[in-house]
Amino acid sequence: MDEMFAAWMNRVIANTRQRHLQRGSSLPDPTDKLKLLFAGYNGTRNTGSDVRVEEMLRQVRHLYGEHRVEATVFSFIKSYSAAYFGNAQQVTPAVTFPRYLGQIVPRFHGVVACEGSTFKSNFSDLLTLMMVGALGVAAASDKLSIAYGAEAGQMNPWPKRLTRENCQQSLVLTRNAASRDILGELGVPSELGTDTAWTFSPLPPAYGQQQLRNAGWRGEPVLIVCPINPFCWPVTASLTKGMARLLGFYRRSHYGRIFFFNSDPSVEERFERYLTAVARGVAAFRQRTGVFVALAASEEIDNVAVRRIAAKLGGAPTFSSTNYNIYQLVSIFRAADLMLSSRYHAIVTSMAGTVASAGITVDERIANLMNERGHSRLLAAVDDPDLEARVGDMLDDLQANAPAVIAASHRVVAKNLQIMAGMGTRFVDYVGQRFPNFEPRVRSRSWENYLPPLGRELQSLLADQSAVLGPAASADQTMGQVCSPVANMNSEFAEGCPSPLAVL
Repeated sequence: MDEMFAAWMNRVIANTRQRHLQRGSSLPDPTDKLKLLFAGYNGTRNTGSDVRVEEMLRQVRHLYGEHRVEATVFSFIKSYSAAYFGNAQQVTPAVTFPRYLGQIVPRFHGVVACEGSTFKSNFSDLLTLMMVGALGVAAASDKLSIAYGAEAGQMNPWPKRLTRENCQQSLVLTRNAASRDILGELGVPSELGTDTAWTFSPLPPAYGQQQLRNAGWRGEPVLIVCPINPFCWPVTASLTKGMARLLGFYRRSHYGRIFFFNSDPSVEERFERYLTAVARGVAAFRQRTGVFVALAASEEIDNVAVRRIAAKLGGAPTFSSTNYNIYQLVSIFRAADLMLSSRYHAIVTSMAGTVASAGITVDERIANLMNERGHSRLLAAVDDPDLEARVGDMLDDLQANAPAVIAASHRVVAKNLQIMAGMGTRFVDYVGQRFPNFEPRVRSRSWENYLPPLGRELQSLLADQSAVLGPAASADQTMGQVCSPVANMNSEFAEGCPSPLAVL
C-alpha cells in the first residue's frame, strides 16, 4: 500500500503541474497576509515535533509581524495540540493524503515542511511521502516550497524518486551537513541550516524542580532517562491488517486507522534486550552514585518503554508528554543534572540548561549531534551487544566530566542559534524573490534580529559564549555557516554579514 500511495502522490503532483501550466496561478500575491501551510507531524504528543513548529512559527511571525502571517498547521489530533501555535488554524490531514494535498496546498502562498525526518524512510515512508508530496505540489503550482530544518537519511526507492523529481525548485535548509550530502547525491540543491528547537524556552526551572520534588526528589543529583521502542518502525499502511484487527489480530502493533507498526516477531525480543540493558546499566550507576532516577516519555508512544524500565528499576518515577505540555516537560528535562536519551529533541531542548547528556541512537540524528559536540564517546547504538556496559561507561563519563560536557553543549547551542538566524535571512530572501512587494518587518545588519525573542536562559548563554570563545576562532569556524544562507540576499545585508561574535 505504501507504493500505491507513492504512485498516487506522484500522479497528483503531475496533475497539479499540468493544471498550473494550463490555468496559471489561482491565488493572488500577498498584500496584507502571507498564507502558509506548515506540514508536520503535530498533534501526536511528540515533544520534538511540537517544539520545532512552535519555534518556526515564532520566527516567521517575528520576521513579518504577528498579523501579517496567516498560518495553518497540520495536527493529527487537534485536542493534543490545541494549546500550541498561537492563532494558527489547525487542520487534520485526510488518510487519503495525496488527494488532500492536491486540494489544500494550492489555497496557500506556500508550504513549509516542518518534519525533521522529511527525507527519511526509517520511521515511515508514508510520512516522508506526505512531506515530499506537500513540497512537490507547492512547487508544481509555483508556490513557496520550503523544507525548514530538515534531515535526510536512508530513503526507499519511491520517496527517493519523488524527492529527486519534485524538490529541485524547493528551498531545502538541512539541519546538518550529512543531510546536504545525501540530497546532493539526488541532485537536490540544499543549504546548511539547523533544527528549529534551539530557540525554545520552557517554564522556569522552579517548575521542573517542583515536579521532581513531588516525585520524591530530595536534592540529590538527577538522572533523566528517555527511552523509546527503537524496533517497532517503520509504520506502514495495510488494508489486510486493518481487516484482521477487527477480528482481534494486530492489536498490539496498531498505530491508527489502517497504519501499523512493524509486527515482526523479533521486535519484542530486541526491544526487551534494549530495555534490560538500559535498566541494568542505570541501576548499577544509581547504586554506585546515589542519583535520583526518573523516566520521561518525550512522545506518547514512548510510555510503554518508560513503564517497563521504571518497573525494572523498582518503580522509578515517570513523566510523559501525555500529561505534560512541551513547556512543562522541557522544564523537567532542564531540572536534571544528567540525561541518557534515545530521543533527539530531549537532548536538544536540554542542552541550553546545565544538563550533561549522552545518547543511545537508532539512526543518524543523535549521532550527528554528538559528533557536532565532539562527544562521540557519549554515543551508543540501540542494538549494541555491550549496551549495558556502554550505558555505565557513558554515565560515569557524564558525572566525571559534566562541566566540560555542558560547556561544549553551550557552544553548540550558540553556534546553532547563529545558523538559525541565517535560516531566517534566507527565508526572507526566498519569499522576497517570489513576492518582492511583500516586505519583511526585520531588515538588520545584526544576525540576532533574525531570531524570535529569546528567553533569559538563552540570552545569558549567548552573553557567556561571547566571553568564552575567542573572536578569531569563532569567525573562522562559524562565519561560513552563518553567512552562506544569505549569499543571495540584498547587497546591504550580504556585505554587512559580520563575524558572529562581533555582534554579541
